[in-house]
Amino acid sequence: MRTDISNWMPLTVTEINNIFSVIPIRWCIAGGWALDLHLRKQTREHSDIDVIITREEQLIAYQHLIRDWILYRAEDGKLSLWEGEYLNSTNDVWVSKNDESPWAFQLMIMDTEENSWTYKRDKSIRRPMDEIFLRTDEGIPYLRPEIQLLHKAGSSQVREKDYIDFQTMLPSLLSQEKAWLKSSLMRQFPESHAWVEFL
Repeated sequence: MRTDISNWMPLTVTEINNIFSVIPIRWCIAGGWALDLHLRKQTREHSDIDVIITREEQLIAYQHLIRDWILYRAEDGKLSLWEGEYLNSTNDVWVSKNDESPWAFQLMIMDTEENSWTYKRDKSIRRPMDEIFLRTDEGIPYLRPEIQLLHKAGSSQVREKDYIDFQTMLPSLLSQEKAWLKSSLMRQFPESHAWVEFL
């Protein structure tokens, strides 16, 4: 079992696109990189890179990736080898070239229902699958900013970099994006959330 959780040498967005563009699944860049792709510029350093795939297509992704990579389930603070079994509840998979090389990218497994994305922290929050991805001019798919910001805001502990990302994105969010993020936060946090006042 690996414990070197800080041993990262993330791939570039272009390298990720080269890997995933030939795999017949729905996927997109997530995390801080998704926000930077939306802004068309890098706003801060990124210690890792996240790729979203759907739960129902996870084994297709596994069969392609296992040819060149080693995949580890990340669950309950521990990393264990993913050997191709269907992951019913695991949401994160860490990927490296071998069992000693730095982590290259992270897979985030997304749940869907009736062709809609469902938010893992509140299943009543959802969007049609064809609405959740945007693309760069080069055709690289990334997660919509308001959905990415919901993931950041909805965590049990909002990190400083998440708040910085929110403040960076705020001026460029469209009114409908702000409205969706606000209503989603109010649904998850009926007692209010610190970001709502800015929306």
